[in-house]
Amino acid sequence: MPDVIIVSMSGREILSYLDDVARLRIEVFRDYPYLYAGSLEYEQEYLQSYAACDESIFVLALAGGDVVGASTGLPMLAADEAFQRAYRQRGDNLSEIFYLGESVLLPKHRGCGIGHAFFDEREKQARHCGATLATFCSVIRSADHPCKPEGYRPHDVFWKKRGYEPNGLRAQLAWEQVDAIGEVENELVFWSRSL
Repeated sequence: MPDVIIVSMSGREILSYLDDVARLRIEVFRDYPYLYAGSLEYEQEYLQSYAACDESIFVLALAGGDVVGASTGLPMLAADEAFQRAYRQRGDNLSEIFYLGESVLLPKHRGCGIGHAFFDEREKQARHCGATLATFCSVIRSADHPCKPEGYRPHDVFWKKRGYEPNGLRAQLAWEQVDAIGEVENELVFWSRSL
């Protein structure tokens, strides 16, 4: 990770970085597979839930003081209801689950080990919070999706190397997309691993 510093923070400590992370999320998630057409206002509101939770985590990748990557997490009990629902319906104890939000990283910094640092720090926070399971979601796209770029490689291999597997649970979440007018209901699959 040449010239990149990894910094972790929790709760209200993240407030000074909210705008930077919001802009980064909009930029990175605009690409396939998320195709997200987000707004700064929505992002700031969404990220406030992390600032409001003392046990949340923001892992930042800083290059020359600029935020070039960010990864988030928080106890499932503090996560959005859309992510809690599947586990609640299955009868799981949400207090034992840590939700790994998103990881976004500018392309020029990929492949340098930052993704592993993001997972290491979030899993450490999950254990600190007493979680026995870490989980996250990825969007489901058809193999022949018209926006899929040539040579696209999903992150599945990386996630599996980290010990994560799809667990059969699904979530529904709507967001505005670059390839549609208005919000689109998307299906996401959960990946998880025991801690």
